[in-house]
Amino acid sequence: MRVFTLGLAKTSAPLTLTSLYQPPSSATVPGLIHAECLTPMLLGSPILSPKRMQLRKLVMFAAWESEDAIDEFMSASKLGQAITAGWHLRMTFLRRWGSVREFAALPESIGESDPQSPVAAFTLARMRFREIPRFLHWGKPVETLVRDNPEASFSLGAIRHPGTIATFSIWNSQQAMINMVRGQSAVARPKRHLAAMQERERRDFHHEFTTLRFRPFAEFGSWEGRSKLLPKETDE
Repeated sequence: MRVFTLGLAKTSAPLTLTSLYQPPSSATVPGLIHAECLTPMLLGSPILSPKRMQLRKLVMFAAWESEDAIDEFMSASKLGQAITAGWHLRMTFLRRWGSVREFAALPESIGESDPQSPVAAFTLARMRFREIPRFLHWGKPVETLVRDNPEASFSLGAIRHPGTIATFSIWNSQQAMINMVRGQSAVARPKRHLAAMQERERRDFHHEFTTLRFRPFAEFGSWEGRSKLLPKETDE
């Protein structure tokens, strides 16, 4: 069964840079399908801020052939050991919206899923450079909408220069995430995400863009003092 992971690690700057631009691949790691390595950024932070690019921290999102392949990578590689010392989440696929080449083979949906179950979402975008100012204008309000939403148990942004941007979030329920997307959350200015998507449809910010939705089933380790990032009902 294909398994997906989101891993967070504290690293050295050399390991971060190597991972960003010579990431693990199916040719170098048995059982790995594809990995995206990025540096984390605090959602909603000022654009010119060290919190927007943290070279001693790393985010790795990956698709795997099996959990055995994950376990081998975590124990046998320097990057895997750094993630083991940090935190990672294991997930199964639910739904794809949009398309990025590396994940285009995923189906649009595997079928109906419980709207009250916790869900994780990973968004990956390849930017059009001339559209970055527009993207920042429309995207930053969405960052704070997700970051401050009481139904999101965890969220972060990530970046790999020159043009790849990602976000990751865990939601108490799939319905809560859908409410946010549709502008129906019980928060101030709930339509920020909806407005940004409408602007994107008017003129796209990206060469490629996808949002992937997952069922989280196991987490390991801790991150920045937090050892339980999943909603309680999914803990194992």
